[in-house]
Amino acid sequence: NVYAIYFINSRDKIFSFLVFLKCNLIFTTAMQVTSTGPQTIHKAKGETVTMGCTYSPGAQDTGELDIEWYNLNPDMTQKDSLILSYTGDKTHYYGNWDIKDRLKFIADPKNGDASVSLSNLHSSDTATYQCKVKKAPGVDTRKVTLVVMVPPSRPKCWVEGGEEKGSTVSLRCKAPEGSIPLTYSWTRESDGPMPPTATQDYSTGVLLIKNHTDSYVGTYACVVKNAVGSGQCKYVLRAYNPTNRVGMIVGAVIGALLLLLLLLLLIWLLICCCNKRRYEKERANEIRLAQSTEAYAFSRRVLLQFTNRKSIFNPLRTL
Repeated sequence: NVYAIYFINSRDKIFSFLVFLKCNLIFTTAMQVTSTGPQTIHKAKGETVTMGCTYSPGAQDTGELDIEWYNLNPDMTQKDSLILSYTGDKTHYYGNWDIKDRLKFIADPKNGDASVSLSNLHSSDTATYQCKVKKAPGVDTRKVTLVVMVPPSRPKCWVEGGEEKGSTVSLRCKAPEGSIPLTYSWTRESDGPMPPTATQDYSTGVLLIKNHTDSYVGTYACVVKNAVGSGQCKYVLRAYNPTNRVGMIVGAVIGALLLLLLLLLLIWLLICCCNKRRYEKERANEIRLAQSTEAYAFSRRVLLQFTNRKSIFNPLRTL
């Protein structure tokens, strides 16, 4: 109710009158989705997520309740995918049947809660989902972006190069698996704080320690993490005296020469062995040939002698 009062004043008389104006104003509240959870949810692969969609209908919303969950297409020119609906007190599934056994309402949808849970998350479940609640004439929607990630596996810690005093030591940390972005962080667990000459790259897991000394010896831990998990590895850093590089080079040269001489000797022995076998084989062939020749000559002489004897005992046949 709104009332308007008007006063008219003059020098002699005061006239007043009241004008009462009554207005009936009607305020209506439409359908409203009341969930206030995070708009973007990060979950690990294999976990279960709950996407909230509680709602409150208006006094004028008297139509049939219709609830729909969509998988929104990132391409605005393409059609969104309806995956779940509730209408006429019945639940209906659409599209990918793999999701049917993993997606469900967490409560009775007609009682103001259209929230759903999606279990055993896959990487392919990463998407933006929309809950649409309609009860004519009211309608409202809510979007939730789900990001399914792989937690980092246990990383490997190692040192690249040597651990000599005075040199720059490079500690490395790498997780074989895990969804990006991955963040690496090195800390010193024993024997004091991090060396003042240390610098680290949080995206690659590299820790560089310049001018390495005995005071930097100790246990260093690397932690890798993303939005859904973390992993850790450790490395015990030591400090060694610098090696005599000249001596190492000379030793390497001498070793290479000895190896070359040994290889040449082996080749010479193989050649000698092959020549010996070839000579023995040729000698054996010569002996067999000589024996065959002698046998043939002997048989020839025997045959001639036999022929001559027959000629003596049978002279007429000879004539």
